[in-house]
Amino acid sequence: MKYLTAQMNTAVIDVGIIEDDALARKMLSDWILQEKDFRCVGDYGDAESALKHLASARPHVVLVDINLPEMNGTECVRRLRHLLPTAQCVMLTVYEDSDHIFQALAAGASGYLLKDTPLSEVLLAVENVFNGGAPMSSNIARKVVQFFQLSQSNTPEDERLSTRESEVLNLLARGFLYKEIAESLGIKLRTVNTYVYRIYEKLHVCSRSQAVAKYANIPGRFANKKN
Repeated sequence: MKYLTAQMNTAVIDVGIIEDDALARKMLSDWILQEKDFRCVGDYGDAESALKHLASARPHVVLVDINLPEMNGTECVRRLRHLLPTAQCVMLTVYEDSDHIFQALAAGASGYLLKDTPLSEVLLAVENVFNGGAPMSSNIARKVVQFFQLSQSNTPEDERLSTRESEVLNLLARGFLYKEIAESLGIKLRTVNTYVYRIYEKLHVCSRSQAVAKYANIPGRFANKKN
């Protein structure tokens, strides 16, 4: 199966895995190793080991479980964002409650998948996030959308988005690429870029995950750094 697109600047996506369940970790790493377009550059059973070794492995994408034995996955992602600012982190977890979802997004995760996601779809999600998307399991995306829609009425006047801006943020939350947003809304790509700039400006954020999390009205959980 071919996953990579012509837009990529590398022949292989390097993937790191942080998962305390040894069987699940081996299943993921074995699956990745079977695919010629992917390479597992490290798998770890705890956040501490991952943070110690991933800097030299320099993965493009890191799959992270939330429920790790010592430091939890959300805090691990927060530290990875400083350690490897160009790496994209995707949560792969059993938790689907709003608090876990938005804490992970606010920490800097670019995607959120449930562990019952088929392995083939996990690899597609890795490709998606590598290309600038924000992959989420469908019911997770629905919760994100519902959350920030409900919070619209409670948002300060200077942070309220226009109807079109809300539509763009809705699609961002669902993991659409800018090109896909343009096609979905019937507008030009540069217009999408303009809307995204306005969204970031109104919400006082500088990344997709921060925008989604802030619009979901999760206060005080944003690091003012670019993803």
